Formats: sequence, structure tokens, C-alpha cells
Amino acid sequence: MATVSTPQPKWQHVAVATGAYDRIFYSGMAVAMAVTVFIGFAPTFYLRFYFHATTVSGATSLSRLAQLHGALFSSWVVLFMIQTSLVAKHSVAMHRRLGIAGVLLAAVMTVVGATTAIKAAARGATPPGANALAFLAIPMGDMLMFSIFVAAAFFWRRNREAHKRLMLLAYISIIAAAVARLPGILPLGPLGFYGLAFIFLLIAVVYDRVSRHRVHIAYIWGGALLVASVPLRLTVSGTGTWRAIAQFLVGRPG
Repeated sequence: MATVSTPQPKWQHVAVATGAYDRIFYSGMAVAMAVTVFIGFAPTFYLRFYFHATTVSGATSLSRLAQLHGALFSSWVVLFMIQTSLVAKHSVAMHRRLGIAGVLLAAVMTVVGATTAIKAAARGATPPGANALAFLAIPMGDMLMFSIFVAAAFFWRRNREAHKRLMLLAYISIIAAAVARLPGILPLGPLGFYGLAFIFLLIAVVYDRVSRHRVHIAYIWGGALLVASVPLRLTVSGTGTWRAIAQFLVGRPG
């Protein structure tokens, strides 16, 4: 007896194809961003002994806080790659278990990142020509954006489409530090290196538009918040209110 096969609806084929493309896209983004981080921080962290790097004070070794900071943020890069790989392999259960560790890691990163920025401002360790107290608004803003996106991703963890985009936004929110350290980028200033860092956001938005014919709301609102935060930080950094806050944080008298 002949068996009659029932063709699958077209939308099911589209969903399967989109899922396959998503796995390739997010894995590719994880690798591209990891390479950016490595190249950006190779002279001052990963390969500092090869480049004979020194700190602002002339020391050849990093402080324990700087080492912890680098180790934590490097762990995030590795974890992000592992998580995208687990999703690509459909290891959802393991992905969720590691996700809890990721949230805890992000919480520690935020505290250590903010502390490192405050200590750097207290030492006057800022880009050439920048005011230490004013520049403090830049990394503190990074930590704020990062914590917001990670918290939102955890809250919407059962919404797969929103979750993975919010986690990517969290990564993009802290990658400007690596981009700024690429050759010839730092002199462009915050608008320059954030503009280049947001190329990752642009790629994600374009991918959504091409693959779904629309941009997910997480990118619309989250991306707008992230982009708007840069000029907002620059504006706030020059106010007397921020200077008073920064002085309090670094322990300087007003």
C-alpha cells in the first residue's frame, strides 16, 4: 500500500532554516567579538610581557584588582562562546544551568568593573587629555548598561528570542573598552570608539531585518538605550553634579 506523505507547512520550513541561521550568526558574533577583545587587550593584558607594557605609574606588573578584572571579563568572553555553542548543539539544559553562573559572574563583573574604574580615576589613569573625574562617567555607564541588559535577559530568560538578543546587547555594552584599544582608535574619543563598537549592534539589527523582515523589540528599545547612553554620559560628565559624585567615589575632597 502506498504511503502518502503530508508536506510540512511553509512556515515550519522557514522556522527551521531561521533557527539554523541563528546558530551560525550568534556563534559567529561570539567569535568575532572574542577576537576583538583579544586584539584590543593583547598589548596590555593577554600579551603584556611580550609587548613590555607598563602601567601609568611605570610598573611592569598589573595590580591584583586589574588581574581580577581581566580574568572576570575574559571569563565572560569564554562563557558567551560556550553558551552560543551549547545552543547550536541543542544542549538547552546545560545552557540554562550555565546561565545561572553567568548571572553571578555578571554581578561580580559589575562590582569589580566599577571598582577598577574608580581606582583608575583616583590615580588619574585616563586617556591622554581626558579629565579623570569626567571620564569616570564612561566606564561607570558601561557597568550600568551591562547590568541592565543582563538583568533583563535573566527576567525574560524563558522568551528565547528576547533573551539571546539582550545577552548580545550586554556583551556589546562592554566591548567599547576593547575597541578603544585597537590601533589608532583611542584618539577618536568616546564617540569614535563607541561608534565602531556599535557596528556589532548594526550587524545584529541588519541580520534581524534580513532574516525576519523586522527588527526585534529588544534591539529597538535596548539598542536605542545603549546608543543614547553615550551622548548622555558625555553630557552628564561635564556637570557639577557628576563632579561631586565622582569626587565622592574616588575619595577626593570637593
